[in-house]
Amino acid sequence: MRQFIVLLKKELLESRRNLKWVWMPVVFILFGITEPLTAYYMPDILDAVGNLPEGAVIEIPTPTSEEVLLSTLGQYSMLGVLVIVLGFMGTVAGERKNGSAFLVLAKPVSSRNYILSKWTAAMIIVWVSYISGMLISWYYINILFEAIAAEYFMQTLIAYGLWLSFVLSLTVFFSSLTSSQGLSAFSAIAASILLSFLSGTFSRQLEWLPSQLSSYAEEIMLEGNWSFDLSMTMIITMGSIILLMAASSKIFKNSELS
Repeated sequence: MRQFIVLLKKELLESRRNLKWVWMPVVFILFGITEPLTAYYMPDILDAVGNLPEGAVIEIPTPTSEEVLLSTLGQYSMLGVLVIVLGFMGTVAGERKNGSAFLVLAKPVSSRNYILSKWTAAMIIVWVSYISGMLISWYYINILFEAIAAEYFMQTLIAYGLWLSFVLSLTVFFSSLTSSQGLSAFSAIAASILLSFLSGTFSRQLEWLPSQLSSYAEEIMLEGNWSFDLSMTMIITMGSIILLMAASSKIFKNSELS
């Protein structure tokens, strides 16, 4: 345990030095601010830059608070996932390529603690960034639109955040497979897209697929419904994350021994 804490402190310090503690929260906060402001001021924006004929009027229905928050999650589904993958694609692969992983493991350091410390540090950064973005979005939505109940907001936050945690775990897993950062990023993004495609195409047959969490988060926000399928999906997703980290540690250990 002491070894893990030391490695975790090292990873958090390294993240501070390469400014991940700055740029990643800023990116998520910008996504969180953009959606409610854009939704609220869109008629004014179109009126100012639309170059419409004189007397023309465009009526845009005002979105509900829930729709605006789901738009924010939509941003995280595309750009947020991309930021996470690009931000942590080299968390293991980069150190394998430059040789620093060998220097660490030359000491009596277990591969399990090495992988878990990197995963934990990345998870802390992702959740701090994600929560910051969601909170700022919720704040502006409550000011500009109708208020969203804290209960539904928190449930949506947790459900969708677990999907982002799974994406991060995929990224760490593929990063442990190769020394190529580009290949690890491509693999993580491709796997995320494939899972999203499967959950959309076979939604009834694959109700507990981790990528279904985004659909269940939408269901919570629009209907206030926490279903049994959501609970099972969260359990399976957490189990999948544990398996991914165990496999990452085993694969990395075997690759270093070889």
